[in-house]
Amino acid sequence: MSSSLAASKGWELHQLDINNAFLHGNLIEEVYMQVPEGIPNPNGLVRKLKKSLYGLKQASRQWYARLNFELLSLGFTQSLNDYSLFLKKSDSHIIIVAVYVDDIILTGNDTAGILDLKAHLHQVFSIKDLGKLNFFLGIEVCHISQGIILTQRKFTKELLQECDFDVSKTAKTPLPASVKLFADYGDFFPDLVQYRCLVGKLNFLTHTRPDISYAVQTLSQFLQQPRMPHLHALQHVMRYIAGTIGQGILLLANEQLKLQAYSDSDWAACPNSRRSVIGYIMLLGNSPISWKSKKQGTTSKSSSEAEYRAMEAASSEICWLVRLLQELGGLNLLHVELNCDNQAAIHIAKNPVFHGRTKHIEIDCHFTREKVLAGMIQLSHVPSHEQLADLFTKILPIQQHAELCSKLGLIDSQSPTSLKGGITDI
Repeated sequence: MSSSLAASKGWELHQLDINNAFLHGNLIEEVYMQVPEGIPNPNGLVRKLKKSLYGLKQASRQWYARLNFELLSLGFTQSLNDYSLFLKKSDSHIIIVAVYVDDIILTGNDTAGILDLKAHLHQVFSIKDLGKLNFFLGIEVCHISQGIILTQRKFTKELLQECDFDVSKTAKTPLPASVKLFADYGDFFPDLVQYRCLVGKLNFLTHTRPDISYAVQTLSQFLQQPRMPHLHALQHVMRYIAGTIGQGILLLANEQLKLQAYSDSDWAACPNSRRSVIGYIMLLGNSPISWKSKKQGTTSKSSSEAEYRAMEAASSEICWLVRLLQELGGLNLLHVELNCDNQAAIHIAKNPVFHGRTKHIEIDCHFTREKVLAGMIQLSHVPSHEQLADLFTKILPIQQHAELCSKLGLIDSQSPTSLKGGITDI
């Protein structure tokens, strides 16, 4: 989120690493340890620790408490919507600190304040200033004139080397058009560890590859007992990834920030449980910032109910994003446009007197209606062929898959043509 905002505002992203972070934590509980081998201890005494050490269960928590104390003492406030974010606002200036254990990203429009913060953290903790953000938690950050590209090329190449599959013949879509995966059909695949490991790594890859989200959630349903058809589908995903190694997300530099959302469902899509698959995508400007593909927890009695539940999931995400974005930049994000291709679901959300169609739906699903009445969300109908969330609910033909990937801001960082052409306007 902070990267998307920084890209749109043209702010620089800085990366820091704390040296020996866990050693800076102060212990609250009484913790004793035996004297390490090689150190004289004639009386056989144990030692009481005053500060944390690597390997202690309390180490990460106490380090975070220490960093939290230092940032709050400098005038930062902790985000109420994401506890890993710290903000400092003054007049027209803002500094944003994103923390992941001992890795820290700094951004904002207060250059002098960022330099002062670096100096203070170095004095207190001893930091390694890694300069401009280029690589963070396996995600590569490429700065171009249009904005920022997030990819996982290095991780993808390592994944393809480890999978031991023949990926010389690449695929155009994540899954074959006619595939149907059943839980009880086909011979068992004996190597459970390999299947689970590869699907787990693919799940990590979805952080910058929304185009494989539907395929990954489909394969994840068979982790307990995979069969050979599931393995063949996994191999097909790997062949698709092999042909799109450099694909990532383009976060556009654009001052006109508008939050819009698309939600969709595929009714009774799961052949095993007859439950529906829902999906949504959130765009800030034309840049994707949040997405999900998920099988519903209950069975929907109609396609309208399935779409209504998909809208509820998207509405919850919208509310969180609005609060977070208002914290980060004070943006006015009311009347967020939520696009759906089902007219009946839109009518249910807008019209509270549809009793006959809605009395079997749990009350929590009417969350969308509450936000529509409050003016936070504005529902819009979008034709099915323009529904961006289709990518998260079903297998698409090659041409439609490629078109939606382009509209979502997915771009091949290894292709000069794609970098020059940018993305398709929505």
